[in-house]
Amino acid sequence: MTVAGRDGARYGALVVDVPYGSLRGLLLDLGNTLIGMDAELVARALSDEGVACTPERFRRAEAAARPALSAWIAAAPPGTPAGLVYVREILTRLEVPPVDRVAVAPRVLARMRSVPTERLWSEVLPGVPGALERLRDAGLRLVIVSNSDGTAEAGLVASGLRDRVDAVVDSFVFGAEKPDRRIFEHALGLADLATSSVAHVGDLFAADVLGARAAGLHAVLLDPFGDWPDMGCATAPDLTSIAARVAGSA
Repeated sequence: MTVAGRDGARYGALVVDVPYGSLRGLLLDLGNTLIGMDAELVARALSDEGVACTPERFRRAEAAARPALSAWIAAAPPGTPAGLVYVREILTRLEVPPVDRVAVAPRVLARMRSVPTERLWSEVLPGVPGALERLRDAGLRLVIVSNSDGTAEAGLVASGLRDRVDAVVDSFVFGAEKPDRRIFEHALGLADLATSSVAHVGDLFAADVLGARAAGLHAVLLDPFGDWPDMGCATAPDLTSIAARVAGSA
């Protein structure tokens, strides 16, 4: 199926259906795709700033904040730091009043930045190790494509996932970040596969879906709680469901 989605004016008719049965490789986002933030750590930081929060409530608010963050990324100049916007959108979903968000968001962000990236982003998402193994068993090449700060490789090693993927592309190391098509093309070269047989999986429409489409790749948007409106693209709740589709179609 093809649609002229909300970005159709830029990219023309878009192929929504992903040919899971003929995929030979996946490019995978890292944060919120394989590894999430340590929810207990962030919940404590929020509580220390007067925002009552449990790890479960944080996880739900973070996921719900992604569409707004993606819209901001799409409108902002390339390379504009998104951290403060990200935290503000999470606070919004935690129902922190606007007047308090202005003061609290920078303090929470400072607490988060005081923690090494590979420690903050250290919560392996449920089912990910098994899903990666299932995808490898199905013969797929797996390449990480992450907008990171030079710590993507170390984070994967620390989480025990590095040996489950074939290569890692860190935007800081590469010199360009998603949605720049060059980072996808570089990852595709590492996979040594044709664009028609590769899909990219990620959690932000503006960075992951638009970037993948610009490089001619299939794209799958992760939407664990059904927070995204109809974006004219394939969606999945998690990597486990994608691995099941690949294995079921093989």
